[in-house]
Amino acid sequence: MERRIKLKTLNMHITCEICKGYFIDATTVTECLHTFCKSCLVKHLEENNTCPTCQNVIHQSHPLQYISFDRTMQDIVYKLVPNLMEDEMRREREFYKSRNLQCPKDMPQQQQDSDDKANEQAHQEADYHRQDEQVNVCLDCISNNLRHLKRRFIRCSSQATITHLKKFLAKKVLNGIERYKDIDILCNDELLGKDHTLKFVYVTRWRFKDPPLRLQYRPRVDI
Repeated sequence: MERRIKLKTLNMHITCEICKGYFIDATTVTECLHTFCKSCLVKHLEENNTCPTCQNVIHQSHPLQYISFDRTMQDIVYKLVPNLMEDEMRREREFYKSRNLQCPKDMPQQQQDSDDKANEQAHQEADYHRQDEQVNVCLDCISNNLRHLKRRFIRCSSQATITHLKKFLAKKVLNGIERYKDIDILCNDELLGKDHTLKFVYVTRWRFKDPPLRLQYRPRVDI
């Protein structure tokens, strides 16, 4: 027998925490996987660098680079909510028409391809934080239960966080980036917070010592 489920029982999973409406251009924070309308999230991140749901820091200085369009979620929302896609398209066209602009979704495919190519080229030319202040880091394993890195020395942006290093280590020594929470990172035998930037760690824990910044990693210890 086919079981019918009322839409209201799913609303909490397909509505934006910021505007309380159904997701439009669903966009997910890559750090914590919470999803919002794109326009809502971008507006929020103009003034904040934290996730509106869990308050975790997305990135100290460039949070907009750590969000991504969630096509699967948006397809689910459009299939579940009757007429939502048609109503949104109508409102979008009216918005552009009121400003004497052509709606991007009505542009000829050739023009869209040209715009996509330009966006791709701009993406390739992005500096990916290469213009940030750089920090030299040495990652030493202090446990027999984790593999040692073949290359212990890395160079990265001073704005990278301890969470970024955990994900790097999880991919290298635990064979899965999703296991980053199973790793602790320490400096001078002191456990470091997940949102600490390398700049903060260097200034507060390594200021009067010679580079590189030496960090240790081990399996997570529950306190």
